[in-house]
Amino acid sequence: MHASRLSRVFLIVYLIVLMLPIYWLINMSLKTNTDIVSGLGFYPKHPTFAKYLFILTDPTWQHGFGVSLTFVAINTLISVTVALPAAYAFNRYAFVGDKHLFFWLLSNQMAPAAVYAMPFFNLYYALGLFDTVWAVALAHCVFNVPLAVWILEGFVGGVPREIDETAAIDGYSFPHFFIKIFLPLIANGIGVTAFFCFMFSWVEQLLAMTLTSSHALPIPAVMTQAYALEGMDWSLLAAAGVLTMIPGAIVIWFVRNHIAKGFALGRV
Repeated sequence: MHASRLSRVFLIVYLIVLMLPIYWLINMSLKTNTDIVSGLGFYPKHPTFAKYLFILTDPTWQHGFGVSLTFVAINTLISVTVALPAAYAFNRYAFVGDKHLFFWLLSNQMAPAAVYAMPFFNLYYALGLFDTVWAVALAHCVFNVPLAVWILEGFVGGVPREIDETAAIDGYSFPHFFIKIFLPLIANGIGVTAFFCFMFSWVEQLLAMTLTSSHALPIPAVMTQAYALEGMDWSLLAAAGVLTMIPGAIVIWFVRNHIAKGFALGRV
């Protein structure tokens, strides 16, 4: 009984510490800048939603959110679509250099984004893709495609090879088998992969800001412009931070069951 009560207290304390930054961000977003800089306050004395209304009605902020959601959605779709056949090939077939190629894919995760910033800038500027959502979406594939391949390869390995052989004996063509039979079997893996691709692309800032200038400014670039005449607009930044957490929370809500099963399988 004592151990159970101690575990419950520890869990409550852990959740409070975990949620404290989010609460503090919401607390700041409901204050004015004067209240924020005047002293420490654990709750807004005069709460206001003025900064939220400003962000939701200002064309620059609306465009920033729209651009970010667009290139994140494009990147997630490309990454999962490319990674699915690649993961199947790595798991089901043996070919020359397969282990080295798989390691090379994962090694792309080892380099910081700054290494790729200038090459991508020169390439996309020459191709006319600079300052477009496609520039950021394709650049993020350098990190998300290897991650997606690695996650999906584990889920593919969890499907017995006998299912492939049985489908071939029954006369299924490979595309029909892959789409109608195999993909539903790894639906949890696809959900987990889409979640991680979305989150990595949503929070990445360096490439998103380097490869855009005006027409495709993502939300991180818009947030850096949150200056008022008296200095940094802390309340506006806090409100923007709260709003940027909403898309991730929505994605987590829709794939929560897939994430739980993915952790249970031990691949993520």
